[in-house]
Amino acid sequence: MALHHLRHAPLALRLARLPHLAPSPPPPPAARRRLLLLLAPSQHPAPPWRLLSRPRALATAAAEADDAGAGGNGDGDGFFSEESTSWESLGVSDRLASALHGAGLARPSLVQAACIPHVLTTNDVIVAAETGSGKTHGYLVPLIEKLCSKSISAEDGNSQDITSGSPNIALVLCPNVMLCEQVVRMANSLVDESGEPLKSAAAVCGPKGWPIVRPDILVATPAALLNYLFDYDPEKRRRERFLRNVKFIVFDEADMLLCGSFENQVIRLIHMLRFDEKLLSRMEDSGKEISLGDTNEYCEDSDSESAELSADDEENEDGLVQHRPVNVENAHIGAHKKDWRRVRKVYKRSKQYVFVAATLPQSGKKTAGGVLKRMFPNAVWVSGAYLHRHNPRLERRWIEVTADTQVSALLDAVKYGLKSEVHDTKLGPNRTMVFTNTVDAANSVSDILQRVGVPCILYHRYSSLEERAKNLQSFRENGGVLVCTDAAARGLDVPNVSHVIQAEFAACAVDFLHRVGRTARAGQSGIVTSLYTEANRDLVRAVRQAEELAQPVEKAFSRKRSFRNKLKKQALHKSTALLS
Repeated sequence: MALHHLRHAPLALRLARLPHLAPSPPPPPAARRRLLLLLAPSQHPAPPWRLLSRPRALATAAAEADDAGAGGNGDGDGFFSEESTSWESLGVSDRLASALHGAGLARPSLVQAACIPHVLTTNDVIVAAETGSGKTHGYLVPLIEKLCSKSISAEDGNSQDITSGSPNIALVLCPNVMLCEQVVRMANSLVDESGEPLKSAAAVCGPKGWPIVRPDILVATPAALLNYLFDYDPEKRRRERFLRNVKFIVFDEADMLLCGSFENQVIRLIHMLRFDEKLLSRMEDSGKEISLGDTNEYCEDSDSESAELSADDEENEDGLVQHRPVNVENAHIGAHKKDWRRVRKVYKRSKQYVFVAATLPQSGKKTAGGVLKRMFPNAVWVSGAYLHRHNPRLERRWIEVTADTQVSALLDAVKYGLKSEVHDTKLGPNRTMVFTNTVDAANSVSDILQRVGVPCILYHRYSSLEERAKNLQSFRENGGVLVCTDAAARGLDVPNVSHVIQAEFAACAVDFLHRVGRTARAGQSGIVTSLYTEANRDLVRAVRQAEELAQPVEKAFSRKRSFRNKLKKQALHKSTALLS
């Protein structure tokens, strides 16, 4: 039963132990019956949480960096690379290294040390690493370095590109508006001696239109970018020029962009960019300028598929961009998946693709990892040491609850996180994030906390973008308790969150990993308190078993529908056994 039914739950059970508490009368028996979750306590007591030995890294590059970082400096429990590894040693210029130092980034992390040298090459790169490992700077730093190098070579007249004189653009695609704006802030925070960004970044998402001044790094949602390329450019001139200038493409939260409502749009964008590579390769071979309008091969190479895009970005429960169907010109443009390998072998590459994700399941052809293996078979994979695994910097607390104990367990968890001995005061104000599965549940938890004198901040999709940005900034600066849905689980970087509470257990392992990844970031420690019911036991058991065996939680990556179907079948079998 969702937490929004707990607004009238008996708070008097534990109120006397909390500050500013006024006991409330228990509900009548009829109300109590409605609140019952029909749960039974676990027959097997949960084993105590324990630190697991560090698992083996999942890729050679990450393993080498991990071994180097484990050399004993003890800084961040293996988060940072060894002391001998500097930004300059990774191929970063003194100018950019100075900007990184000015932004408080004195040393690269293990993941950054593993992926930056690869992104600095022309190789396609897939970075799959745990949350809070430094992935965003892991791609921004080499992209800014390459853009600065391209600018210098163009000024010196040394560029051998047939499109010499045209500006190079790095394109970063993100699934939601808040993540777009965060990437822009991080890119623009790397400034030179005059205080100006080394390379300018701008966002195209939500209410933000196309920037008046061309940025060096364009960060966009797929819908906003496609709307610009199709809706506002009927003669294709701006589209062709933009596609030609884009040299580096990053897909942040790649597992989300390659699945669900984003998949067709992202595949379409990739296909458009790859076709421009075809044309540029022909131009270099023939020495002639070839325009997009001079060939019909683009249409011939592609299967027809719908091109339903939205004029506005609208976010769903998880903060993802949804799209209202409208007809767009040139709707025939699509992606023929079987053309990928042929395109890669025949045409000279002129763009670089970087995919970044904190969860990237590979078990199955339709998973994001499986899709990338087929589409980019020659890409370099860089994996974090704790990808899909237990982070030893996390203290895990597992609490099974019923309708009678859920509210009191939640209040105890919040109180536990506010203890001075739990929070390191050197890290600034205490920050606790409380996750629920729905907006109604988030509102209910907020009401409960307010009634017992615990101020909190709300963050969910029903809030406007301005309100969400304001609340998030307040949480960053002042700390406190942030009650949120999974809209705050992906990508958002809030430093020094000491405690994450799952008031309602995540519906799947992917959501679980992103929630717990809000704490214990950048080498810090953290606490995760997970409240779960009988309905969540199977998923909890799968996650805990993987942790105890130091294995990835791939087997627990069932999506919501399939996991519910599994639970329904199990319940049906139990009822059949009882009747027989």
